Amino acid sequence: MGNPDVARIFYEVADLLELQGVSFKPQAYRRAAAAIEQLEVDIADAVREGRHKEIPGVGAAIAKKIEEIVDTGRLAYLDELKSEVPAGLLEVLMIPDVGPKTAMQLHRELGISSVAELKEAVESHRLQSLKGFGAKTEERILLGIRTLESSGGRTLLGEARPVARAYLAHVMACVPDVPASICGSLRRGRDTIGDIDILVASDSPDEVSEAFASYGLVSEVLARGSTKSSVLLQNGLQVDLRVVEASSYGAALQYFTGSKEHNVIVRKIGVERGLKVNEYGVFERGTERPVAGDSEESVYEALGLPWIPPELREDAGEVSAALDGKLPSLVDASDIRGDFHIHTDWSDGSDTIEEIASAAANLGYEFVAITDHSQSLTIANGLSPEKLRRQLGEIGRVGDKHADDITVFSGSEVDIKPDGSLDFPSSLLRELDVVIASIHSKMKMPKADMTKRMTKALESGDVDILGHPTARIIGRREPVEVDLEEIFEVAADAGVAMEVNAFPDRLDLRDVHCRLAKEHGVPVAIGTDSHSVRHLEYLELGTITARRGWLEKGDVLNTFRPNDIRKRLSGRRS
Repeated sequence: MGNPDVARIFYEVADLLELQGVSFKPQAYRRAAAAIEQLEVDIADAVREGRHKEIPGVGAAIAKKIEEIVDTGRLAYLDELKSEVPAGLLEVLMIPDVGPKTAMQLHRELGISSVAELKEAVESHRLQSLKGFGAKTEERILLGIRTLESSGGRTLLGEARPVARAYLAHVMACVPDVPASICGSLRRGRDTIGDIDILVASDSPDEVSEAFASYGLVSEVLARGSTKSSVLLQNGLQVDLRVVEASSYGAALQYFTGSKEHNVIVRKIGVERGLKVNEYGVFERGTERPVAGDSEESVYEALGLPWIPPELREDAGEVSAALDGKLPSLVDASDIRGDFHIHTDWSDGSDTIEEIASAAANLGYEFVAITDHSQSLTIANGLSPEKLRRQLGEIGRVGDKHADDITVFSGSEVDIKPDGSLDFPSSLLRELDVVIASIHSKMKMPKADMTKRMTKALESGDVDILGHPTARIIGRREPVEVDLEEIFEVAADAGVAMEVNAFPDRLDLRDVHCRLAKEHGVPVAIGTDSHSVRHLEYLELGTITARRGWLEKGDVLNTFRPNDIRKRLSGRRS
């Protein structure tokens, strides 16, 4: 059980206790869960060394529960709490904007014990009979239900990738020196995935199948054969294995990577060229003579196409672009030099500026931007103007200390107020290297008003980057209503970049909007929105999103050298 798994169990305990009307205990479990999420060491290692008792918010009782979870993968106390609450009520808690108190009120006063019952009650307007529930509340809850339904139990890309990589590493360690890869929507970099697909080429399929089923985190083997196997992991993810011959590996990799729509076009081109394309290879029609199949490159080459990067395989014009020789030269992880969006312990982050700079330098970054929250976001311990000025001194000190290794930019994630004004005065913002302006409040403004709010901020002359432009949180909050076409037009005129927020549950801008920004001549800036040094690795997710948006090196500010970034930003705001 990893840190996120233990934290998830404690969050669920807190919700169940709150459903039962228990006081104080829910907050204790939430504090412990948050501390475990931010823990830099693996929780299992901490238990082995006895250091889990030193975690903030972890007393003797919770420490014993951590030991139980790590040892058994379960918590009897959670099972006991679940038995005392209708199972469907737990699903109601998954709806955005429905907390334990609301769920319990709905259950107590209307007898609602499931999402289906709540949806029926909303659609028949029965909630309006309750005190504090009006038409807008019903509309908000219905939107939350639709958000939950659309997520379909899918897993965030940022959560699935490390799981898949670890599983693949296990298989390759057991069966070395064979071609193996992750496939499916995970390889294409979709923001959420349904399950994990692994492909292996081997002449000993039974050996691969045995290695696959022996993984320590498997909770159930769903199916097992010499060429196809499926398992369910302890975290609920399904993983499917395919084993093929080496001569078919490239064809299978292309086929099982997808998307289905992309593959339909590929097969159609094959038919036009007298070829049959499937997961076993490329063959001449009629004679069945094999033409290609051992590598993906050979498959595309047989069809008269260059190799198409997996991130583009979504039937979004990539095949036409390939035929016309107009595929973009996508930005690569090796092109990225730094991170534009990082929070520290000055606001709601867990690490110091010094720790951030050292960790980023060790990762090979050339720059980081320290962008703590501004004063209006009190829930995140936003900085007052006086505190920000004190922070500038600390940034300067750390920057000087690490000058030979990394550039530390000063900055702020400044709130865009409902009227479009910024949370800090222009005189203060112009002392900073990087200004990210973001929406954190009044998310449900009408589209015209939200667009006006954002454009006013962009036109202020004090903003470098529009942070997480649609404010979505995948599976929990729908994007705000805003006219992105107008936003991009204003941003192009004002010289403002759009953020690709790389935090796993944001990925905002999303891929299609990255492409739209590029068409308007608006650059993007990838920021991890890190609140811990552990989050710095999310930069990779932002790069994947940029690639899915057809972005090239010159479209992404993170590929610029620190001196060029400083010149661009200071020159634009002078």
